[in-house]
Amino acid sequence: MSRESFWTADPAELLRVAAGFRLADVDPQAHPGFDGGKRDAKAALAEGAGILAELQEQLFAGSRMGGHKRRVLLVLQAMDTAGKGGIVKHVMGAVDPQGVQLAAFKKPTEEELGHDFLWRVSKETPGPGMIGVFDRSHYEDVLIGRVRELAPPAEIERRYDAINEFERGQVANGTTIIKVMLHISADEQKQRLQERLDRPDKNWKFNPGDIDERLLAPAYREAYQVAFDRTSTADAPWFVVPADHKWYARLAVQHLLIDALETMGLEWPVADYDVAEQRARLAAS
Repeated sequence: MSRESFWTADPAELLRVAAGFRLADVDPQAHPGFDGGKRDAKAALAEGAGILAELQEQLFAGSRMGGHKRRVLLVLQAMDTAGKGGIVKHVMGAVDPQGVQLAAFKKPTEEELGHDFLWRVSKETPGPGMIGVFDRSHYEDVLIGRVRELAPPAEIERRYDAINEFERGQVANGTTIIKVMLHISADEQKQRLQERLDRPDKNWKFNPGDIDERLLAPAYREAYQVAFDRTSTADAPWFVVPADHKWYARLAVQHLLIDALETMGLEWPVADYDVAEQRARLAAS
């Protein structure tokens, strides 16, 4: 049975943030559009990995031989433990690493703080033929920046418009932007944090600050809602993916990537040399 057999509806439509969207209405335990369970999702993810890998190679090859400027930027945002690392490992890990550009944004350095908040992000945008992945992103500056009051309210307000302008420029330059918020419940997050404390092999993943951030979850949900209202556009839409089931979150993000690449109508580039002539030369060598 193919991966498509379990999808009852297009997740790109089910998960897209549209007018009237409310984060509070999203069930983190749901698996919209997928009529299967963990085992089915594992098989579908494995099948999708081959499809995604071929599409990614076509994107990469086309930029090298055909000269097109198309590229993809996957933005991953979430509360701690929601599964961003799992997406990078289990979804992006299936494609050729030379075609992937990963940037993980941590606390800004002193140098970065001396520039506009988009300065460090602009340097990490993907080049032609690449799939860029932002593990956290410029949205930190209107999420933690808003919740922790790291900038004046007027500056936070300015940033929403700056983000929209920045993303419009990226789209105009050939970038398909996929912005994903992995939505995890408080109970599931607590369980995952507990596992990090209980297992010595996961202790390194735990940060005491994660509990501080967890206590601010209501404020973060409000900040996310404002970000969706202000920055989910036709060119750069947001997708909210229920993340209590890791298997669903990974499969959904994989599907969003495949959908975006298939929409490009990618093909293998035509050789810029005479193939028959080169065959003859090779045979005679």
